[in-house]
Amino acid sequence: MVAFAGQGDPRRSLSLLWRTEDSGAGRRTRLPRGPKPALSVDAIVDAGIAVADAEGMAALSMRTVGERLGRTAMALYTYVPGKTELVDLMYDRALAELPTSYDPAPGWRSAVTSWATDTWEFALRHPWVLQVPQTRPVLGPHEYTALEALLRVLYATGLDSASLRRIVDLLLHFVRGAARTVTESREASAATGVSDEDRWHSRAGTLTEVVPDFAERFPLLVRLETEGAAPPPEEGAAGSPLEREARATFEAGLVVILDGIEAAIARRAAGH
Repeated sequence: MVAFAGQGDPRRSLSLLWRTEDSGAGRRTRLPRGPKPALSVDAIVDAGIAVADAEGMAALSMRTVGERLGRTAMALYTYVPGKTELVDLMYDRALAELPTSYDPAPGWRSAVTSWATDTWEFALRHPWVLQVPQTRPVLGPHEYTALEALLRVLYATGLDSASLRRIVDLLLHFVRGAARTVTESREASAATGVSDEDRWHSRAGTLTEVVPDFAERFPLLVRLETEGAAPPPEEGAAGSPLEREARATFEAGLVVILDGIEAAIARRAAGH
């Protein structure tokens, strides 16, 4: 499922994201009896993240978050107007895990590589964030902080703002797309009970029976699969074959993008 950000009331949503005075973020519920602690926006957001991490975005609702907190859904609405605002808050709060700066000393390539790796691993820890499209940003403080950290590195290259705008979009699309390959593989295995490797072996064997002239019809595909096959994994290597291949593709693709940025820097230096 896709969870479009920014669907709630703009002022209320942004006030909650930025914790301004009228957001109600600091309010506490006073219960006349019972030992339960007061609710808060932060507690609700943390519970929402826990639900999405454990069960996926499809399981997220005000009811399931309330149950995790030992409350009814109605008890949450004093703090968060609804699920759409909750998703915004969860997304931005999760982004707070990312580093706020990168060491420029080793050079911009090393810093961008660290940023991309951190963002990739973040998405694998919280796969539901990939269901919040970049086309409608949340406009929260941690979202901006994450972008600022990347821009601080990229502006050091000397490239102009128009070029960097496209480069940032490219990097975000690339990292999110690469992470999505892994998260979708995990989701498919969990939903079907069949691993990607087992499914591939079953289907590939049947395909050669159904299409016996496959190699003659698609010689370049066969060549690619034969000559470009991944080497056997090292003993004790973590992750499924698809995940290891996805990681290798991510690393190789990132090098290609960084080479492209380097070429753009060289063209600028040459006055082109």
